[in-house]
Amino acid sequence: MKAKDIAELLDEPACEHNTKSKSGCAKPKPGASAGGCAFDGAQIALLPIADVAHIVHGPIACAGSSWDNRGTRSSGPELYRIGMTTDLTEQDVIMGRGEKRLFHSIKQAIEDYNPPAVFVYNTCVPALIGDDFEAVCREVEQRYDVPVVPIDAAGFYGTKNLGNRIAGDSMVKHVIGTKEPEPVPENAQREGVKVHDVNLIGEYNIAGEFWYVLPLLDELGIRVLCTLSGDARFHEVQTMHRAEVNMMVCSKAMLNVARKLQDTFGMPWFEGSFYGITDTSEALRGFAQFLNDPDLTARTEGLIEREEVRIRAALDKWRPRLEGKRVLLYTGGVKSWSVISALQDLGMKVVATGTKKSTEEDKARIRELMGDDTMMIDDGNPKELLRIVKDYKADILIAGGRNMYTALKARVPFLDINQEREFGYAGYDGMLELVRQLTLTLESPVWQSARTPAPWDAAIESNGVALALPMTSSAEGV
Repeated sequence: MKAKDIAELLDEPACEHNTKSKSGCAKPKPGASAGGCAFDGAQIALLPIADVAHIVHGPIACAGSSWDNRGTRSSGPELYRIGMTTDLTEQDVIMGRGEKRLFHSIKQAIEDYNPPAVFVYNTCVPALIGDDFEAVCREVEQRYDVPVVPIDAAGFYGTKNLGNRIAGDSMVKHVIGTKEPEPVPENAQREGVKVHDVNLIGEYNIAGEFWYVLPLLDELGIRVLCTLSGDARFHEVQTMHRAEVNMMVCSKAMLNVARKLQDTFGMPWFEGSFYGITDTSEALRGFAQFLNDPDLTARTEGLIEREEVRIRAALDKWRPRLEGKRVLLYTGGVKSWSVISALQDLGMKVVATGTKKSTEEDKARIRELMGDDTMMIDDGNPKELLRIVKDYKADILIAGGRNMYTALKARVPFLDINQEREFGYAGYDGMLELVRQLTLTLESPVWQSARTPAPWDAAIESNGVALALPMTSSAEGV
């Protein structure tokens, strides 16, 4: 990928802060690993397209480090869960056999799995030695009449966020607009209800949480042509150009897709979130507003009123056990603000939030929700997190799985909020699941016992002197 192409992806015109300052998006720093690599970001964005063969062109470690790194769920095909790689070695690099290995890898994937398409991800090694992987993709596509999509996202190009955008750009260039959507099935049509087609961009269906939202859209007569990319199929991505409106599902990662679809097809877009009661309702209203259908607007308000009454009644028995609890939220990107809204719906107080992967728009939303004096954590090393927990008297740490052991060592209740989690929190019913998990975590006997002082600590505190513990190892009593 050329430097000017990377610069265009970084300086996204649709980013609000590009119009506020000349600095635009933060540029990647060479050698900086905090933001991950572009290849990882590209595969995160596209791997949930479940029926595609995903081939990593590079050393096997690249595939091993990124395969299945999101807890995305599929309602059908499982091909996306098969890790495929060209497994380049030193001999392939020295002898220049990378392109040949790629050709045979794509050929094998087509013959063994008969996928509707093959995605090929470029990595650092073939990019450095100059493999023309795009030419190989074109040759295989012509020979076997199967779409082979090149994703040029070598890791050293930049951060994971840049990789997300490269992935989205590849979909716009090579996939979107190559097929027309199927007609609405007769059994899905209801008398007097017009069916509207929409896309959701940046929805990854983590732990199957989008399945909490899809029934609501079905009830309203809103057909989702494609979720880019959670539980998606290749033919769905091909038809995205026929939607009436796009929703950025609390994600700026593939904003370039929404903007280019608007520029090319006149398709409006808005940003929303399905985390929390308030944001879910606003997202549904957003669809009704942009689709400009009075009947849909009326039915949307009726559904929102019914669901909010139902879910708030269900939450009443849990609210007293959570209200007033203090939360340290250390996550990144859009969850740095979207989860805040859900926690505030429960009467909890977020004392600080992480902004490591957040855009300027994400930070602006945090200030809107929490005030200008809110604490934003850019570098949350374990020592800093524990200091904040102590200084701000946090009752629970909500973060990614890598922070679990920090919480265990400090005896702080911990809830995993990132992509490795097993529970979905989107939509109204997802809110109920979030409440259950928060309550179970805070009231778990494991955490209660962990936070109770040990007998010798209590003795030390009462006597003011250190006790000499018996010199007996735990092994002697076994």
